[in-house]
Amino acid sequence: MTESLLIEKTPRLTIFYDGSCPLCRREVQHYQQFPEADELCWLDVSRQDISFSIDATFREKAMARFHVRDAAGQWFYGAYAFAELWSCLPYYKWLASFVRGSRILPALDFLYTRFARWRLLRNGKCTSTECNNRTSE
Repeated sequence: MTESLLIEKTPRLTIFYDGSCPLCRREVQHYQQFPEADELCWLDVSRQDISFSIDATFREKAMARFHVRDAAGQWFYGAYAFAELWSCLPYYKWLASFVRGSRILPALDFLYTRFARWRLLRNGKCTSTECNNRTSE
């Protein structure tokens, strides 16, 4: 399910990503190549032509930090969101199990948050203070 809010059944995961970021877009395209990715809903929050039932504040946060929502409506952010996505893809299930089981997920999330701030600063999308607000959840 790509770029669609007219969903007949609730997807296992809805992935909110910044499609205006070349690195983010490349990574999402990599995940989308797997057949199981068709069961997920991929939403590029950088696109203005998609009418979201979300407000501008959420769009800004989703542009700054990777977000996913599961079928039960639970939200995951940063490295935790990646672990959820990986758990849906056969070639990455082992990685999701490893990062959860080894308890390194909080450390990975810390590193991801730093990277996300650097990415926004590098791309001129925010100032240091704005990045701190956008990447914290």
